Amino acid sequence: MRVLVTGAAGFIAHHVSARLLARGDDVIGVDNLDPSGDVALKQARLARLGTLPGAAGFTFRPVDVTDGSSLRTLFEQTRPEAVVHLAARVGVRAPAGTAQAYVDANVSGFLQVLEQASAARVRHLVYASSSSVYGAGSVPPFQEGAAADHPLSVYAATKRADELLAHAYSHLHGLPTSGLRFFTVYGPWGRPDMAPLRFLRALRDGAELALHDEGRMQRDFTHVEDVAEAVVRVVDRPPQGAPACRVLNVGRGEPVSVRDFLAVLERRLGVPARVRSAPAQPGEMEATWADPSALERETGFRPRISLEEGLAGLVEWFLQQAGA
Repeated sequence: MRVLVTGAAGFIAHHVSARLLARGDDVIGVDNLDPSGDVALKQARLARLGTLPGAAGFTFRPVDVTDGSSLRTLFEQTRPEAVVHLAARVGVRAPAGTAQAYVDANVSGFLQVLEQASAARVRHLVYASSSSVYGAGSVPPFQEGAAADHPLSVYAATKRADELLAHAYSHLHGLPTSGLRFFTVYGPWGRPDMAPLRFLRALRDGAELALHDEGRMQRDFTHVEDVAEAVVRVVDRPPQGAPACRVLNVGRGEPVSVRDFLAVLERRLGVPARVRSAPAQPGEMEATWADPSALERETGFRPRISLEEGLAGLVEWFLQQAGA
């Protein structure tokens, strides 16, 4: 297939693109290389895609998905058969004064993608949602049919808005859509601001790190390779029925406390963490816990990489990068 992947220079999209290329798909990577992020890391991810199996099938277009005119031209020129929309402004802890930027990127940008995917009559639009949509009052393990109407952050609210917009477009225009609620994704080539890499840098440097709420928060840590496999399997299996619209959890279904997560990293590096206690942060859920049975039922797959295995690979990659 010809698959258009937005946010192609990002963490998850990098791994999804690599998997699509490896099986012989043509991938049109789209990213605006937002300077507010780590541009050097984004460029390194893009460069790596040019060295992997199937690299000849990859093309990159520096397009911002909020620019409707440029996005329309891109769809007309490339004629994708499927779209994987992973471009977003990320992070549940939005700094003060940035709410508009989240809405612009995550809601207005997604609306433009829906418009063009609908006009192009693509076979399937798969997009990133988030475990954060479950918000307050959700009873673990989280199931897709549970209410998701009490978000605790602007980011979560934008992702829930995306799900509602997708439902409307599936109903009005017959556009098959699948929203994937990702649960705490980690792995190589991850974002430097996320906990796994912040913890690893602190352990390597002997620096103090803040452990919020004494590390009691639980997260359903899910390896990025499992996430990429889930995305590709979903792309191949558009939803049926009317409207052709669904949301699916992508998580292991095994919550682990942040403190226990850190303990595995301490053991792997052979050094103790210097921990400073910090209060729980606004916008953070106490626990996330996926029920992945719907994903398994729809695709025959559920995330399977254990935390020990996943962190062993992450630590090896981190040390290689540090020594490069």
